[in-house]
Amino acid sequence: MNKKRKKSKKNILVVVLAVIVVPYLLYSIFMLLKEPTDVFVIQNAEIAMEEKVEGYIIREESIIQGENYNNGMSQIKSEGEKVAKNEPIFRYYTANEEELLNQIGQVDSKINEALNNQNQIFSSDIKALERQIERRIQGISEITDISEIQEYKKDINTYLNTKSKIAGELSPAGSYLKELYLQKNELQKRLDAGTEYIKASSSGVVSYRVDGLESVLTIAGFSGLNKDVLNGLNLKTGQIIATSNKQGKIVNNYECYIACIMTSEESSNSKQGDKVKLKLLNKEKISATIEYIAKNEDYNLVVFKITNYVEELMSYRKISFDVVWWSETGLKVPNSSIIYNNGLAYIIRNRAGYVDVLLVNKVRETQNYTIVEPYTTSELRNLGFSTEEIRNTKSVTIYDEIISNPTIDMLQ
Repeated sequence: MNKKRKKSKKNILVVVLAVIVVPYLLYSIFMLLKEPTDVFVIQNAEIAMEEKVEGYIIREESIIQGENYNNGMSQIKSEGEKVAKNEPIFRYYTANEEELLNQIGQVDSKINEALNNQNQIFSSDIKALERQIERRIQGISEITDISEIQEYKKDINTYLNTKSKIAGELSPAGSYLKELYLQKNELQKRLDAGTEYIKASSSGVVSYRVDGLESVLTIAGFSGLNKDVLNGLNLKTGQIIATSNKQGKIVNNYECYIACIMTSEESSNSKQGDKVKLKLLNKEKISATIEYIAKNEDYNLVVFKITNYVEELMSYRKISFDVVWWSETGLKVPNSSIIYNNGLAYIIRNRAGYVDVLLVNKVRETQNYTIVEPYTTSELRNLGFSTEEIRNTKSVTIYDEIISNPTIDMLQ
């Protein structure tokens, strides 16, 4: 009997709890859906005013070209390699160079064959020449400088020719070898006469990426640029400049310029000499200076000067990048969490169920976020707050939880 009474009381208690709790839960869920109480945790973070633009790269660059550009070129210095003034960069092939080299090779084979068939090549002069040739051949494999390599090759050819002449004079077939030597000498003269070496006109970085705009986009011609001129170039953004087999150029690798058309308020308020940051191809921020600016009714022509990342841009003429006009670090809050009253900005803090109205000073703002800070005592006094009001003012701090979408009645 007692067990039945206890079970009956337990069932009644469950029913009572269900009657009380379930409606409360349902009401809470309804209110959450009706009026979301999202909160935002304040962090110390950065906001920035950025503008995405397309820019045209302007360099200090000098085209170098010789007379035999139609013969094709052989690169001595690689793309992006630094050179000094008057240093050989590339050479043009001699007309019919391949044919001349084949003929020289055939004559050399005949000379070697004739020499191998002789029995009187034992003079001390020939042995000395062979030692010189051997030393030069060993030495040429240990050097990289093109001018030294050319000197070594000349020495080897001289020794071989001298050896051939001596061997010819000691040989019964001397007249045949002499004739071969004369043939080779004549072919070598024709080869050397048509070879044109091109040297650097100044110190800098070598590039073979020539697009014909080197004389159009110049560091001395900023005033001649405008929207129509730049658009008229019909360049594709991010396209890599093709390599030329006729020309090269020397580029100043210490600085370059980027010209772009801008319409933002920030560009209209900027002036020559202003410092900004740019996010280029690698997305890293680099420092830049406004070198030139021309303001028009519907756009601004802005030319930025950079001294970093210059060599990495040599493959491009037009790029897309971000201009960071300014950045600010501090207590970051969403704009939707700020509510205004009498020209002052407030946020609503929710701390363990206790709600505080916090007056904040706006430092910088973007479209979505604002950096805020507490007012100082002197600032509050200048705003007309009394000593008592200043004493009771609560300050915003990092990690505060604030209501994302407050209403005006929460200020009461």
